[in-house]
Amino acid sequence: MVDVGFIGLGLMGAGFTKRLTACGHRVVGYDLDPARMAEAQGWGVVPAATPAEAAASAGLVFVCVTTSAAVRDVVLGLVAADGLSGKTLVDVSTTEMAITKEMAAAVAGAGGAFLDAPVSGGPQAAEAGTLAIMLGGEEATVEAAQPVLDQLGLATHMGGTGAGQATKLVNQALCLTNYVVCAEGLRLAEAYGVDASRIPAALAPGLGNSAVLQAVFPRMVAKDYAPQGYARQLLKDLELVHEATRAEHLAMPMLSQALTMFRLMVSQGKSELDGAGIVTLLPEVGPH
Repeated sequence: MVDVGFIGLGLMGAGFTKRLTACGHRVVGYDLDPARMAEAQGWGVVPAATPAEAAASAGLVFVCVTTSAAVRDVVLGLVAADGLSGKTLVDVSTTEMAITKEMAAAVAGAGGAFLDAPVSGGPQAAEAGTLAIMLGGEEATVEAAQPVLDQLGLATHMGGTGAGQATKLVNQALCLTNYVVCAEGLRLAEAYGVDASRIPAALAPGLGNSAVLQAVFPRMVAKDYAPQGYARQLLKDLELVHEATRAEHLAMPMLSQALTMFRLMVSQGKSELDGAGIVTLLPEVGPH
């Protein structure tokens, strides 16, 4: 068992820290929101007054925040506090690759090691230890962190610094376009009087199956939009993919359509809904 520092105790951070404490690790956590820290105490997280205090006794320091700017603020704050020497910082946020590389260099300059380790699966998978974890960084750093990462899910080393974030872009392109496709599929089923609740089971053996169909489609059917991940965060990720593809002059027409849909969703005041709420942009129709 190891001492873990954890910065960011939102939906994903809660899932992560529940899993880490359940696995027997001592977790010292910090969040800007005192209510989140109070909740985390309920599953064994030791509260810290600052990010530096969360990192002080830890060998592994996780950062799980919403934006690239927040990642930079946390990491540079830890560097300034001389809080990373001899430690490994694991950024599980979805972060711009340029900032990822900048932060890796800053951590190395402070005597620490860095992994970009964005994840997919959502808070429930974080708590269950079934996340997909995409790793970028040095082989030796990955090997040292692997025992803990393996308790969180399937951790795959994709290459050097930034490779984890690049893989997350691929994940989001595949995943978030599928949100929109599933919404269209639901409206198609409804238009022809099909019991849409039976679609995931009916299609499970076929090529139309996907993790989004199994996990998100039923929530669309039930009109359950309580956030397991906020629409604003999914839009942020799509904007990251858009910028990355523009830099390489890649044609991504399906991604562009999904980006437009999520921009519409957020502009309509639905940013705090789950991404499953994308279906609300498509008019409901009765069976013919």
